[in-house]
Amino acid sequence: MSISAVMAPAEQSKDTNGDWPPQSDDTRDVAAWRARFPPRPTVDRWPATGVDRRTLDQRASEALCAPVSKSMRLLGLRGLLMLLDWLSEHPGDTWQERWLASGADAAGDDWAELPARWLRERGDYSPSRLEVMTSSFLIAVGLDVVRPSLRWLLTGGKKRKLVRHLTRTRDGEGFARLGDHCERDETVGTDVGKHVLFRCAVIVAAKGGTVEDITVGDVLEVIDLEKEIRAKAPSAGASIRVLRQTGIITADVPSLKQIHSTGQRTVEQLVDRYNIACIPIRDLLVDYLRERQPSVDYSTLLSLAYALVRCFWADLERHHQGIESLNLPRNIAGAWKRRLSTKIRTIVRDGKEIQIETERLSHLDILAAVRAFYLDLSQWALEDPSRWAPWVAPCPISQDDLSRRKMVRHRKARMDSRTRSRLPVMPVLTNSTTTWRRQSTALLAAGLRAAPGEPFTSDGITMTRIKRPHGTQANVWVTNPDTAKKTLLNRDEDHAFWAWAVIEVLRHTGVRIEELLEISHHSLIQYRLPDSGELVPLLQIAPSKTDTERLLVVSPELAEVLSTIISRHRKPEGTIPLVSARDEHELVWRRPAPLLFQHLVNGEHRAITARFVSTLLDEALARTGLTGPDDGQPLRFTPHDFRRIFITDAIMNGLPPHIAQVIAGHQDIGVTMGYKAVYPEETITAHRAFIARRRALRPSEEYREPTDDEWQQFLGHFQRRKVSVGTCGRAFGSNCIHEHACIRCSLLWPDPNQQTRLLEIRDNLKARVVEAHEQGWLGEVEGLEVSLAGAEDKLAQVQRRTNTSVALGIPTIGHQPAG
Repeated sequence: MSISAVMAPAEQSKDTNGDWPPQSDDTRDVAAWRARFPPRPTVDRWPATGVDRRTLDQRASEALCAPVSKSMRLLGLRGLLMLLDWLSEHPGDTWQERWLASGADAAGDDWAELPARWLRERGDYSPSRLEVMTSSFLIAVGLDVVRPSLRWLLTGGKKRKLVRHLTRTRDGEGFARLGDHCERDETVGTDVGKHVLFRCAVIVAAKGGTVEDITVGDVLEVIDLEKEIRAKAPSAGASIRVLRQTGIITADVPSLKQIHSTGQRTVEQLVDRYNIACIPIRDLLVDYLRERQPSVDYSTLLSLAYALVRCFWADLERHHQGIESLNLPRNIAGAWKRRLSTKIRTIVRDGKEIQIETERLSHLDILAAVRAFYLDLSQWALEDPSRWAPWVAPCPISQDDLSRRKMVRHRKARMDSRTRSRLPVMPVLTNSTTTWRRQSTALLAAGLRAAPGEPFTSDGITMTRIKRPHGTQANVWVTNPDTAKKTLLNRDEDHAFWAWAVIEVLRHTGVRIEELLEISHHSLIQYRLPDSGELVPLLQIAPSKTDTERLLVVSPELAEVLSTIISRHRKPEGTIPLVSARDEHELVWRRPAPLLFQHLVNGEHRAITARFVSTLLDEALARTGLTGPDDGQPLRFTPHDFRRIFITDAIMNGLPPHIAQVIAGHQDIGVTMGYKAVYPEETITAHRAFIARRRALRPSEEYREPTDDEWQQFLGHFQRRKVSVGTCGRAFGSNCIHEHACIRCSLLWPDPNQQTRLLEIRDNLKARVVEAHEQGWLGEVEGLEVSLAGAEDKLAQVQRRTNTSVALGIPTIGHQPAG
């Protein structure tokens, strides 16, 4: 099927930001972004700081007219007069110079001790008088008479009133517009909006001007200083986004996460982070990697630097100090290869930590990189002797050292064992995650209805909502009455939903993790069958490992999952938020796209990362209580395990391997066969027979009229397919491969009307497993557990078949103007 045969994605989710920064900007590190967006410098003099007392008193009276009450106005003016009296006793021509000379700015949050000492010296001290005097300082800041430093403004809690004073005296219209945007934006909660307004007030107070004069550098400077003072900067990313959406900063400014992310490093930086002592060897490695750089991608360059610098030469320098030549003696080369091939692991056995030596699985790849390094130097020396010939030396790694036959067999055995141990527990994982999602959603809804301090119950779980003085109002914090453990229900619901979504999409598609995270609203397309006109939903998988895109047919189960994800993201106008994702291999940021796997973090939509997916899988598996077959530790899944399980299950259920190859996106069918965790003789025999039948010429007797006996045998086949709990789906003329153990068979199509019977079978199997364990019938335990897993899978199929139609939410083509 050609790509041109499918419908184009919707217009409502397209990227309309034409000023997105070019690819070269995406690779800059934090220092480069600071150079591009410098903060405004602080100035020593400006007109308002040099006014006389009379003019200043008049401006303060006008600023405090409304909506302040008369008593508050008098207190403010009284405190301001005392503050100006105190400042007048310090040297300086302007109020700013007197403020700096007083030492109050350098004192930070303890600055009130200075006016308190002045009041004591005058014999006029009282706590209330000091409070009025210090509070009035924000009036002077609002009048732009004094500009405290950013550090002074970010210390202490009373300075949160700064927004109110600036709204009255400096830029009421600008702060009002910013506040209205925060209230209208659903992703910006009350507390996030307060953080945004306070940062803007701090910048205006310290740098002058209005809200419209704020620059990106000002915001970055405040955020960095907040992290230095408080070790955190709440909702920092939302501040950049809100200022960009309101037009205060330009649209080409990336998100804060992009600014803080580290881009691609230079070859010199990749080598120098390992502190090579021999400078000539260091320069050689830099020249070699720079020579290889144009022909490889960044992830490959990163692996080469790690293999040659960290694992090869840095290891030699650590164990053989003073080494300066690539011509390694036999004993040194042998010792290095032995160190490389093994590693020391610390495990806990019988309550004690012990160290064991295990094989390093990647040592052959490092040996191959080092051998290629030596051979490249020999080859390049023929072309440029003056540059490379001095470094030519015998390669310490022979071709026999790179024999991979044993490693490939061991890896195949490990992966097959891993797949076989995880395939039977897939129904347990999916059912547990579905239950987790349902319970977390119900708990969050019940928690939102409960008042702080009020207990509530949902699905048999009792919690008590607690009030958090700091945090978004929409957050629901609860405590368990039995364990006193505090839980944020919003986070639990978010993790439960995305764990369910990730597991369902992975097990229904078998895509790679990077392909999963790149699925967007535009990936959903439609194809109309030419004969029947039926619309078939398709999922377009972007090029990844093989640089080839492919199309997957969306099953009803997958359609339900994708529809749920889209409904979670869809705005009232029908669009999905645009987010930028970071390529973790190339360390570059992609253009904004309506990605399906995104979530809201601190008031900002962010793409879900591979690390977060691993966290979700660990949380989902922890709730199942499953343990590994060997060590008894909690069972773990990687995203690639779902890919192996998908291919294994598809081929075992009769899908031809060459079709599975296309679905999986493999270039070689041998890779697909390697993913199938069954004995290869079965697959090879079936596949060769399939090819032979296709290649054979069709005999003429295949087209003759069937005899009565043949026809009755054909009809009898369909009658014999009916079993107690459903219908057998095996092909005509084929025997039962499971010896009529139907509950285990993947070809059994369960009847929804037999759900009660299936529940009885499942409960009976559970009882028999318990009995087998108690009686010591270990020979029957494994078979009973396989049958139990089959019964769980059939019940899950019955539950999924109850869902009839699903609104997939595929975008439609909008009207495009001509030209």
